Amino acid sequence: MKHVTMNDNMKLTRRPVLAGLFAFLAAVACALAGIHPALAQSQQSPAQTGSITVSAAISLKDALAQLGPLYEKRVPGAKITFNYGGSGTLEQQIEQGAPADIFFSAAEQQMDQLKAAGLIDGAPHDIVSNSLVLIAPAGDDALKTLENLEAPFVKKIALGETKTVPAGMYAQESLAHLGLWAGLTPKIVFAKDVRAVLTYIETGNADAGFVYETDALSSKKVRVVTKVPDDTHAPIVYPAAVLKNSKNPELAKAFLDFLAGSDARVIFQEFGFAPPPADTTVIEKPAAAN
Repeated sequence: MKHVTMNDNMKLTRRPVLAGLFAFLAAVACALAGIHPALAQSQQSPAQTGSITVSAAISLKDALAQLGPLYEKRVPGAKITFNYGGSGTLEQQIEQGAPADIFFSAAEQQMDQLKAAGLIDGAPHDIVSNSLVLIAPAGDDALKTLENLEAPFVKKIALGETKTVPAGMYAQESLAHLGLWAGLTPKIVFAKDVRAVLTYIETGNADAGFVYETDALSSKKVRVVTKVPDDTHAPIVYPAAVLKNSKNPELAKAFLDFLAGSDARVIFQEFGFAPPPADTTVIEKPAAAN
C-alpha cells in the first residue's frame, strides 16, 4: 500500500485551492475587459462558434449593424450575417426553405405564421417595440395632420406593401380606423419595404409616407409630421426566434439571448427603439469617464 506523506496531503489540499484561485482570476479578467460572464463562457464553448444568418426586418438594419460586430468581438469565432427585407418577404423565404438561423420580425403576425407552420424552435422573444409616424420631405411644411392627407396638394402617399411590410399593414389599419383609407387609396404608392418608403420621401417622389419612428430618425431629409396614435393599430412589437432548420442552434440561441439582454438594449435605444410592452425598464447608458 502506498504511504501518503505530509507533502502529498499538502499537494492534494492545494489543488482545489489553486483551481478556485484560477477561476477567480479568470472572472476578474473578464470583468476588467468588460465582458459579460455569459459571453465569456460562450467564448470557451466551441458549440457557440461558427456562423449564423439572421433574417431581420430592414428597420432593424442600423442597430444590428452595430450589434453583430459587437457580439463577434466579444465571442471570437462567431460570425453573424444578416439578411434584411420586409418581414412578410422574409417569412415567405423561410417557408420556401431559405437558409436562416434566426427570424427577427417587425410584427407578431409573420412570427405566428411561422410558428403555426412548425418552423420555430421554442417560444419567440419580444425584443423591442416601435412607433409609426407620418413623414414628409424636410423642406415642405404644408402637411400638418393625418387628415391633411385628403388635401389636393398631397398627390402621392408612400407606404409598404400591406401584405408583406408590417409598417404598411399598420398604416392601413390606422387609416381605416380613422375613416381615411378608402378616400386615400388612389394616392397610395406601395413600396417593397419601409426603407424604400423613406427613399420615396427623401427624393421627393412622394409627398407623404408612413415609416417607423426609428427610420425617420435616421434621415435628415425628412420631417415627422405627426405620430400615428397607438390606439389606431396593433402594437408594434419585434419578436425574434431561433428557426428549427438552424444549422447552428447553439450560437443562434446565444445570440438571441444577447439581443434580449441589457447591452443590446442600450444600442437599440440609441436608435429610437423602445422596450417591448411587457418590459418598461429603461436602460441608461453609462456616463463617459471624466
